[in-house]
Amino acid sequence: MLTSTTTHEGAGAHSKEDAKTDPSSSLQQLTTESQNEASQGFDTKSALEIARIINHEDSKVAAAVKKAIPEIALVIDQVARALRDGGRLIYIGAGSSGRIAALDSSECPPTYSSAPGQVQYIMAGGPKALASAVEVNEDSEELGQRDIARRRPTRKDVVVGLSASGRTPYVVAAVAYARARGAHTAAVTCNQGSPLAQAADICIVAEVGAEVVSGSTRMKAGSAQKMVLNMITTGAMTRLGYVYENLMVNVHMQNSKLVERGIRILMGACKIDRETAVQTIKSAGRSVPVALVMLKAKVDKPEAVRRLAKSDGNVRLAIEDNVLEL
Repeated sequence: MLTSTTTHEGAGAHSKEDAKTDPSSSLQQLTTESQNEASQGFDTKSALEIARIINHEDSKVAAAVKKAIPEIALVIDQVARALRDGGRLIYIGAGSSGRIAALDSSECPPTYSSAPGQVQYIMAGGPKALASAVEVNEDSEELGQRDIARRRPTRKDVVVGLSASGRTPYVVAAVAYARARGAHTAAVTCNQGSPLAQAADICIVAEVGAEVVSGSTRMKAGSAQKMVLNMITTGAMTRLGYVYENLMVNVHMQNSKLVERGIRILMGACKIDRETAVQTIKSAGRSVPVALVMLKAKVDKPEAVRRLAKSDGNVRLAIEDNVLEL
């Protein structure tokens, strides 16, 4: 099995020594650090051959992620419950993993109108590390603990650590710290049996194998991590009802492209003409969810707002006027 899970109870029993990585462990034992036979002689290849080799290796990523779907589903439900109950999803990573976490976090507010604090990221080296490498920070357990401690994780939160190797001290220590304080924790990694897996409640392993350029985990491993995070936040936001059918109904209409998207969403969902969609959005205070509930449930704006408040923003439940259950 490509994943390992532990129960949340007893999280505080993990000592600092448990969270540490073994400095003598060989990187060559990690599948993500081994040499890839498919790319032997890579530097002698033509541009076309290089592109074909990379594309062939990339085709293996989705299959690796597929094996971790049961664990991904568990995390989706954990995150949905946490956000519904006022908690947070907090990603923590270093290097490419941290940058992928930052990307997923930053895209949630414009896509789902989520509050900026609901989905957060912590990057080893801070925001400046997004553009400039500050990779030395990833070796520090103390910095990992310090950075997560500043967010004051509680049992309401879900903390997800990302590390392709599964042995980054900064991430391992941060996840262990959060778990000891009652937060639900998960790991996203690309190697089996890692220290990060031991530190977390749930481990999502996408074992993508050796990279085309040995050890360049911004490639297949990075793609796998991005796919997993897409699934977690898209799944959680959908479970919360911020997606209706397969439409991005909670879109934040702050530019012309997103306004047009909101109009088209309403036209498609309610089978109405453009003029009706525009007028309804205006009367709904430029809120697609309010407009959708008004049209689908045949109610006025105050009633649509009341229903959405009652359902914690779940559009389908607001239309049906049911209570929210997750």
